[in-house]
Amino acid sequence: MTDYSPVIQKGPATVAEERRERAVLVGVDRPGLEWPLDSSLAELERLADTAGADTVAVTTQKLDAPNPRTFVGTGKAEEIADLARAHEADLVIFDDELTPSQQANLEKVMDKSVKVIDRTALILDIFALHATSKEGRLQVRLAQNQYLYPRLRGMWAHLASNRMGGGVGSRFGEGESQLEVDRRMVRKRITTIRRELAHLADVRSLQRESRYGSGMFKVALAGYTNAGKSSLLNRLTGSDVLSYDKLFATLDSTTRKFELPEGREVTATDTVGFIQKLPTTLVEAFKSTLDEITGADLILHVIDASSPEFESQADAVHDVLDQIGAHSIATLDVFNKCDLLDEDMLAGLRRRYPHALFVSARTGQGTEALIDALSQAASASDEKLTVLVPYQRGDLVSLAHERCHLVSEEHRADGTLMQMLAAPAFASAFAPFVVEDEA
Repeated sequence: MTDYSPVIQKGPATVAEERRERAVLVGVDRPGLEWPLDSSLAELERLADTAGADTVAVTTQKLDAPNPRTFVGTGKAEEIADLARAHEADLVIFDDELTPSQQANLEKVMDKSVKVIDRTALILDIFALHATSKEGRLQVRLAQNQYLYPRLRGMWAHLASNRMGGGVGSRFGEGESQLEVDRRMVRKRITTIRRELAHLADVRSLQRESRYGSGMFKVALAGYTNAGKSSLLNRLTGSDVLSYDKLFATLDSTTRKFELPEGREVTATDTVGFIQKLPTTLVEAFKSTLDEITGADLILHVIDASSPEFESQADAVHDVLDQIGAHSIATLDVFNKCDLLDEDMLAGLRRRYPHALFVSARTGQGTEALIDALSQAASASDEKLTVLVPYQRGDLVSLAHERCHLVSEEHRADGTLMQMLAAPAFASAFAPFVVEDEA
């Protein structure tokens, strides 16, 4: 199992820096690809770099359909092995997900020192490096074991092939028994992790219900990986959430509270970034984290305006939002990194997307317009109230300041007269003290 250790174990981030591996990237150009192959391979190179590997060669093949045995053609597989040998590569990374049998057959063609992995294994490896919270690490381990389980047979094929002779007694060799042991072990591990995640999900659900019960307006930041969600959260809330110019720098959702100009408090949640060909096992494993999006009142879809593939990236985000049932939630498109565009490019985007907002989390450009849009969204369902609150109900005065949009306030002999815009969740608390509008 040592050949799979980068995929199934979490190692310290420093390992990738101490000794960077050399990788050969492989892509297949097929009819109907949603992304241009060059762009997909460029992203794969960035993924490899994030995981700690340097790309030493890139090779492609045009096929109508993948070869069921080796994904690429047999001759191409031999060519890839020669390429890896010539560049002294440590691993070969395929841009598409390989079946267990395809991976096993490709490994037979390569030198024993060369690992063969696919895009899914690479993403899992990056997630393993970046997961910090207990829930994040468990989610990654669950996805890793779900990926590993169908590949166990190929990992013990070398033992099965070393059996002596045939006939009676040879049908239950060491490889077969070890395979069954490992399968039981992985099944047990998956069950245990799911049990732990269910417990953590209950805890998260209680925390979420507490926030939802507060009646505060909830904003979730969603978007393609490295679109700048964490940087935008930091800009809006003045917090210091980890933000790097790397793919999947953020895995664990982070919620911060901040105050709108009218005094109303709202919450903003940063979530894990999406990517094209996001493994379905990861969507399932990170479901409790992604629930932060489905429980939001508004989704800020953060788009990297500087990326030439921003439209395809946006489509990939929409696909995942559909998968998790968030397609019906109000969404506001926010183009980030606009400081990297020239005036003509920015003007063109504004014409194409008249309802979107254009910001730069790095410079602060456009954030005032974004905050105004958040204020409008938060107050869209507000009720206009005029209330006279007795002085002994100071808690309601505090509630008006913290959770509502306070228009005016006047201290009178019999209490505090306030005109406000209040969300339905809070309006009922002020109902006993409503008076006729004196305006």
